[in-house]
Amino acid sequence: MFQTDPFALIVLFVGMSLLPFVAMIATSYLNIVIVMSLIRNALGIQSIPPNMVINALAMILTFYIMAPVLSESWDIAKTEMAARKPPAASQTAVPMPQGTAGPYAPDPAALAAASEPFRTWLSNHTPEKQRAFFVRTAEQLWAKGDEPAEIDHDSFYILIPSFCVGELTKAFQIGFLVYLPFIAIDIIVSNILLAMGMMMVSPVTISLPFKLLLFVMIDGWTLLVQGLIRGYVL
Repeated sequence: MFQTDPFALIVLFVGMSLLPFVAMIATSYLNIVIVMSLIRNALGIQSIPPNMVINALAMILTFYIMAPVLSESWDIAKTEMAARKPPAASQTAVPMPQGTAGPYAPDPAALAAASEPFRTWLSNHTPEKQRAFFVRTAEQLWAKGDEPAEIDHDSFYILIPSFCVGELTKAFQIGFLVYLPFIAIDIIVSNILLAMGMMMVSPVTISLPFKLLLFVMIDGWTLLVQGLIRGYVL
């Protein structure tokens, strides 16, 4: 029977366990879930929609945005697997030497080829300023003696942290713009209550219906979702 490399299987299982972590910080999920949380706080409703709904919506939109990248990676993986599949000429199992990877063992070359669409997507959505910083810092941190280390600008070691910081920056920029109209409503309501001498009434209680009315009138969820998706269209 064919034997697989135990070390390769361990690497495969560890990689699969890290997939949720990568999906959170290296896809559009990071930006979407932060913006959704900020819009909820701006409206003044701390638990509606619930965290489960926000995360589910962020996951759905992430799958929608990342679908072309995943499809391209899957096509490349299938091509690589078909290219290395052994011929079915003989029905007798051929024993292989101990420690030799079998035909279905994870192939580093195939994994690297399948990850190229993801690398390209990260490169297209990573700010050059952030990437330059991480490259410059990596050259100093990983230097051997007085000579700086040679760093590939398209390495995942550089792209993932650069993308993560860039997405955080972009999400908070969107959150700032989203907050402005709702802060204006809070200020107007507070001034009206102060002028009427109703200082004991909480402005949040009065302004919340007006915030919801404004958000519904402008079709806020549709505009927000469409804006987030368009942010990843090249």
